[in-house]
Amino acid sequence: MEVKKRVYKFGGKTADGNSTMKNLLGGKGANLAEMSLIGIPVPAGFTITTEVCTEYNLYGKDAVVEVIKEQVEEAVKATELIMGAKFDPKDGSFPLLLSVRSGARASMPGMMNTVLNLGMNDETVKIIAEKSGNAKFAYDSYRRFIHMYGDVVMGVEAEEGHHNPFEVILDKLKAAKGYKIDTELTVEDLKDLVEGYKGVIREHAGIDFPTNPWDQLWGSVCAVFDSWNTERAILYRRMENIPSEWGTAVNVQAMVYGNMGDTSATGVCFSRDAATGEDQFNGEYLINAQGEDVVSGVRTPLEITTIGSKRWAERNGTSEENRIKNFPSLEEVMPSLYKELNETQQKLEDHYKDMQDIEFTVENNKLWMLQTRSGKRTAKAAIKIAVDMVKEKLISKKEAILRIDPNTLDTLLHPTLDDKVKKEIIASGLPASPGAASGMK
Repeated sequence: MEVKKRVYKFGGKTADGNSTMKNLLGGKGANLAEMSLIGIPVPAGFTITTEVCTEYNLYGKDAVVEVIKEQVEEAVKATELIMGAKFDPKDGSFPLLLSVRSGARASMPGMMNTVLNLGMNDETVKIIAEKSGNAKFAYDSYRRFIHMYGDVVMGVEAEEGHHNPFEVILDKLKAAKGYKIDTELTVEDLKDLVEGYKGVIREHAGIDFPTNPWDQLWGSVCAVFDSWNTERAILYRRMENIPSEWGTAVNVQAMVYGNMGDTSATGVCFSRDAATGEDQFNGEYLINAQGEDVVSGVRTPLEITTIGSKRWAERNGTSEENRIKNFPSLEEVMPSLYKELNETQQKLEDHYKDMQDIEFTVENNKLWMLQTRSGKRTAKAAIKIAVDMVKEKLISKKEAILRIDPNTLDTLLHPTLDDKVKKEIIASGLPASPGAASGMK
């Protein structure tokens, strides 16, 4: 393989790439580079190109690792300088932990692998605990990493008819201690989970959990490339008409922590309502959590905006007093952070001239933006957003028409519930899809 640029750096308001390079950097990588260039606070990192995924499938792991090794090592050093931390530190410096995520040129949400908190081992967890002054955060991040790495990279997952072995250990501990939620776990509980999770890997994978951060990094990068050809990813591409030869990029990014206590949070948000198209900023968040908690169902997220929180309370028959006490919005809990987030989402929508789907983390009252992309929306919302953006002079009429997917228009002809009819709520939950229901009351 010829020597060419296969790794593109971003962060510190600089970037090797930009938003026009989605074919090479994937949608996520191109947008991370673009956000950095326009001054959005983005954790530093780098993108391994989609071309490398093609080479990986042609030539295999060893050949690809050898050809990109030098460029990756250089990009890690650049990330260390921007973030003021060291990957695999030998001198007691604050450790640089990494996230490893996929990034195809067309959005494939949830279809490929992700690894968070990469770089954790028995030494780095102690340094993080000491330097952060928050041992609970350090060991919580460590047990999350072992669970995710064991699942994604080492293939430790639930066997048929059984529960996930990591979750079994966690559930047993919580039941024994009488805990209802994960945040009740103590430092000693988390240390016990770390050792228990290592035992699960030893039992199911037949080898020990890897402690060398570089081994962890290469294992995770290759796992993301491998996930391009999993059964669910292939099926999704067929449904969405995404060519298999496109491949995925790999985005390696410095970790920022939403689970450092009550001054930290994580969430997802949309610059407009993806269901109705209403020009209303909305989303969900969790205090003292990492991004996977918001989307996995481990904890029930809260509304970002006060108006969204009040709407939720009304739908669920929750009093205003109970809402404020137990289900407050980010706007109420962290008003200055909410203001910055609101201004940032508006800047991103104005820049991209489209409704944005955004992921963010708050680490000790500092806002970081992890991703932005054009948000998925219903056919009804797509029409309203397109028409509204023409009126706002953000896009032309021609662009508005091109944004409507003709394959979705038939959904507008399907029967729907009449908004004016009084409804009796018999159950509530978090929506995972537009859904459908039938039957008699």
